[in-house]
Amino acid sequence: MSHYYPRTLRVLSSAVLLAANLFTLPAAAAQTGVTRTDLQRHDLSAPGREAVQVRVDLAPGVAFGRHSHPGEEIIYVLAGAIEYDVEGKPPVTLKAGDVLFIPAGAVHAAKNVGVETASELATYIVAKDKPLLTLAK
Repeated sequence: MSHYYPRTLRVLSSAVLLAANLFTLPAAAAQTGVTRTDLQRHDLSAPGREAVQVRVDLAPGVAFGRHSHPGEEIIYVLAGAIEYDVEGKPPVTLKAGDVLFIPAGAVHAAKNVGVETASELATYIVAKDKPLLTLAK
């Protein structure tokens, strides 16, 4: 029976992460063609800060509207081609293997400009007491 313990722990941990994400993401962030998979969430040594890693998959032609985060976002594109529009900078299209740094509070948007599903690994270094994502008005 003991060989099932690590698997049970992983399943429970994943459920807790999913529940935590559901409470920190606004309902409007869950849109058709966008899949967010929480990978990990950990407190940092800096008081009140946490690191969150999420895989984001965008269907072809799908855009995720203008939004911001209460901390920095570090992006690594896993697959496809994604156009990022960060306020105050010209839009940039990144492909698998490319990276992008988005400063804390910067309003930005992303769009899959390819013909296949595009994926990114998003790492957030954010304040724990604020929603992970806020849609821009």
